[in-house]
Amino acid sequence: MRKRNIYIGVLSLVSASVTFGQNWTEARVGTWTKVTNKGGKALGYSPASGVKLLTDKGFAFKDLNKNGKLDKYEDWRLPTDVRAKDLASKLTVDQIAGLMLYSKHQPIPAAAGGPFAGTYGGKIFAQSGANVSDLSDQQKEFLNKDNLRHVLITSVQSPEAAAEWNNKAQALVEGLGVGIPINSSSDPRHGTRADAEFNAGAGGAISMWPGSLGLAATFNPDLVQRFGQIAATEYRSLGIATALSPQVDLATDPRWNRVSGTFGEDPKLATDMARAYIDGFQTSTGANEITGGWGYHSVNAMVKHWPGGGSGEGGRDAHYGYGKYAVYPGKNFQTHFLPFLNGAFKLKGKTGMASAVMPYYTISFDQDKKYNENVGNSYNKYIINDLLRTKYKYDGVVCTDWLITADETAVDVFLTGKSWGVEKLSVAQRHYKILMNGVDQFGGNNESKPVTDAYQMGVKERGEAFMRTRFEQSATRLLRNIFQVGLFENPYLDPQVSQKSVGTAEFMKQGYQAQLESVVMLKNKAKALPLTKGKTVYIPKRFTPAGRNFLGMDIPEKLEYPVNMSIVKKFFTVTDNPAEADYALVFIRSPDSGGGYSTVDAKAGGTGYVPVSLQYGDYTAQGTRDPSIAGGDPLEKFTNRTYSGKTAKTINTSDLNMVKETFAQMKGKPVIVALQVSNPTVVAEFEKESNAVLAHFGVQDQALMDILTGVHEPSALLPMQFPADMKTVETQAEDVPRDMKCYVDADGNTYDFGFGLNWKGVIQDARTAKYKQSTLSLK
Repeated sequence: MRKRNIYIGVLSLVSASVTFGQNWTEARVGTWTKVTNKGGKALGYSPASGVKLLTDKGFAFKDLNKNGKLDKYEDWRLPTDVRAKDLASKLTVDQIAGLMLYSKHQPIPAAAGGPFAGTYGGKIFAQSGANVSDLSDQQKEFLNKDNLRHVLITSVQSPEAAAEWNNKAQALVEGLGVGIPINSSSDPRHGTRADAEFNAGAGGAISMWPGSLGLAATFNPDLVQRFGQIAATEYRSLGIATALSPQVDLATDPRWNRVSGTFGEDPKLATDMARAYIDGFQTSTGANEITGGWGYHSVNAMVKHWPGGGSGEGGRDAHYGYGKYAVYPGKNFQTHFLPFLNGAFKLKGKTGMASAVMPYYTISFDQDKKYNENVGNSYNKYIINDLLRTKYKYDGVVCTDWLITADETAVDVFLTGKSWGVEKLSVAQRHYKILMNGVDQFGGNNESKPVTDAYQMGVKERGEAFMRTRFEQSATRLLRNIFQVGLFENPYLDPQVSQKSVGTAEFMKQGYQAQLESVVMLKNKAKALPLTKGKTVYIPKRFTPAGRNFLGMDIPEKLEYPVNMSIVKKFFTVTDNPAEADYALVFIRSPDSGGGYSTVDAKAGGTGYVPVSLQYGDYTAQGTRDPSIAGGDPLEKFTNRTYSGKTAKTINTSDLNMVKETFAQMKGKPVIVALQVSNPTVVAEFEKESNAVLAHFGVQDQALMDILTGVHEPSALLPMQFPADMKTVETQAEDVPRDMKCYVDADGNTYDFGFGLNWKGVIQDARTAKYKQSTLSLK
């Protein structure tokens, strides 16, 4: 049996020859070493990091700070909070400042240009000769120089590449300082590729599920919890231990461009979905549990956005200066807390509460009744300290949304600073104000200097002891989230295992089934659906005008089939001649009129403020709010943001024309419309020109084909109201759920929250009985 020299005891370094393998064994896994403690925790370390092992009572431990003794934070037998507090007390101010950073978006490999660009040895990836899993120059810098340990991962080339990048990054930081592992995170990444074909044996890069609105449309919290369990398994296989989700804002204004990321507008449904989602992500069971439900399959959930961001005035969004104000004309501020207080903070599972919270960018206008500040939520002492921390006793991590400490450069640019209400403060002063409110972390900030500058401000104002205690408080919270998912014991992955664990056939199957259960049938005149397989169908091409995406990147004009025709041809014969068709299938998307601000209007001498429209045809706002409730920006010379009398033009008005033209061409033969919903839609413009309407929230084309042909019966329900017209959209209160006059179709059905059809007619079941009652009792 092989022998080696190891550390014995906890107080001194003793070199001894010990029989290796009696109490713990080790094995090489690629570039790292796995240690198996019999009756204890498995460890992983990189020999390249310089870390060695300590033993105590027959168990192995990692000597992460290389001091030759077993510190409390290195002892996996101790409670998480004991370990976190011990390590926090050992950290320098610079190290804590690094923990407080959350990186800018990191694609793997780094992009050649644009906002997420990076280099390898000073060259773009394609010219560098680097491996796809290598760390970029910028990543090495913020990990080494700035002590950053929280990394936001975006695109990855493959599960293997993600695992290999993780191992290289973890080996680097394991050899630095006290060996704090990286806690990687991700925005939601389980959306569908519409044109991807599903079959029961197919694996994929990651399983595909409906988006949040689609999950909500199932009205099935158990399904959402199962999604969370599967997604967490896949995240951990990619090296991701924190989810920047769920988004539980109540979508009380139907015009908001982030409605699709929510669980809809109803407080009770959103609360139940939030709880299920987080329980699924955070809970480990059996051998994977470490303690208290946390473990090796757990992913920290960062619930967002406290105290709710769905009530922007006029439906505008606070990523932009033109949408910075959330308003409450219905005096409904506290209703927006419910998915947090009764869902995210009251879990059924052992983990108890979401481990992290992200406030939104918005200024919750005139809701601070104590300090009377109209500043962004992370800057607002009343909203963070008095409410979240003190009244509601939340002691998890609070992390700002991205870029809130940077300077604003334009009111209509996505990637600009969002220091709403504190624009006159310096960058360091903004950090200090945020820290004093009880926030722990700064999103999208790779540089530690503003944090250490804020520390020095506090020392001058309150003394060294106070600021040291304040920093250790945040460090303990941040470290707790790294300890509880087992990263200090083993942050490494086996790339081959990752490849087999992500997008398994079973995960893909369950995701696909959830997609089927997320499609709402709104109309089925004379039982036009299901269609007979093998019949001839006409599918018009969809026109997309040239434009720019939210990052300002050009989008070329396109005229193309809106679905994967090779999939369609497995169900139908396809013709380009409506006269030959038995049916027409028309695929459209919700109207998109932009975010409620027009540079054209501004350049023409206007304020720039225009309506956000939910109809395809031109919409001119008449008799709308004037003056606006809120307004004002350093880059504007006015405070009245009214858009009364202004006109909104929808970017995809051609979708409406496509339905009407197809209806005329089919001359009475069935026209079936599939509407991809991102926002409640004024369907009055096309409903009468359709025989059946399916509403979906982003599913694979094949899922639509399975429903159209009766392979699966529609079962989903609307997670939000569809308005009768734009007048009711304008008169509803931005902060009040379910307060619109809903559309009534030609068959007499009302497109209200909880409405949906199956083959027999209007669905009335346990879900509708539970959720369709008035929300008034929830206030």
